[in-house]
Amino acid sequence: MIRRASRQVNVGNIKIGGDAPVAIQSMLNALASDFEGNLKQLKALEGAGCEIVRMAVPDMEAVRVLGKLKEHSNIPLVADIHFDYKLALESLNAGVDKIRINPGNIGSAEKVFAVADACQLKNVPIRIGVNSGSVEKDLLEKFGGATPEAMVESAFRHVKLLEDCDFYNTVISIKSSDVGNMVEAYSLVAERCDYPLHLGVTEAGTERSSLIKSSIGIGSLLLNGIGDTIRVSITDDPVKEIYAAKDILKAVNVRVETPQIVACPTCGRTKIDLVSLANQVENAVKDIKKPIKIAVMGCVVNGPGEAKEADIGIAGGDGCAVLFKKGEILRKVSEENVLKELLEEIEKI
Repeated sequence: MIRRASRQVNVGNIKIGGDAPVAIQSMLNALASDFEGNLKQLKALEGAGCEIVRMAVPDMEAVRVLGKLKEHSNIPLVADIHFDYKLALESLNAGVDKIRINPGNIGSAEKVFAVADACQLKNVPIRIGVNSGSVEKDLLEKFGGATPEAMVESAFRHVKLLEDCDFYNTVISIKSSDVGNMVEAYSLVAERCDYPLHLGVTEAGTERSSLIKSSIGIGSLLLNGIGDTIRVSITDDPVKEIYAAKDILKAVNVRVETPQIVACPTCGRTKIDLVSLANQVENAVKDIKKPIKIAVMGCVVNGPGEAKEADIGIAGGDGCAVLFKKGEILRKVSEENVLKELLEEIEKI
């Protein structure tokens, strides 16, 4: 896979674009005025592996909360601004590491220029965030709706506003709840510029719906070398977004830093509770920082053979299982001890 060449921007201590790893983002969803709630969520996201976190800033009270969070945060903070450009300026004064705006709803060009100038002085990047619901009326009429082409034209209209200020420290996102439109829009913008791209399917829904839509949309773009940072939007605890993002990156072999689980779907030969065991294994290793492949197979007939590329694995028997490494059987273990002994072998790797 050849990754699309893009310029690089710095969001705090995290680089986006260029040859930097695809960064994982999420967004706080506690009330913007609730410092303790946001702090608790921030720490949970940090613990899960989030690298950049965004917060909605609807008013000055939210700016104050953002400033306090900055004092406690170990990862860069992004201020999500709509309508009031003064909130962007105050967020910069509070120490935010990135500004997310839709220049089209900030107001006059002079207000956009004020934000761009302030960001320029502090070397803070701006993410232009366009989605299917924010496309300007004239573009909707021109293209017959919020088509991929309309979203792209909207994005470049905003890019030009920033470039007119000699501002190029920019990240672009063009999100849609329609996966096909999202993929096409990002593909079009990738051909027209070298700005780093923030990938995501907006309003992707509940965990199940989001995992399907995000895996297809984000995953297909990454497989084509497009994308520099991702956010998996889930209507749930944002910590779930981090694990989903990691899984998508692993699945397309873009960024493999934690274990990959391969497991057979079971069949009539299975005599062990493989479904429960596979879930236990997945949960037990989710925070292990080893890029290894773990196989959970249902029987010894073809388990070690089919999963011989796995670094470590188990294959079920009748009330027992065998541990194997790279296709070679290590030993037989009881069903009660299989998880414990598997984890012990993982520790040795």
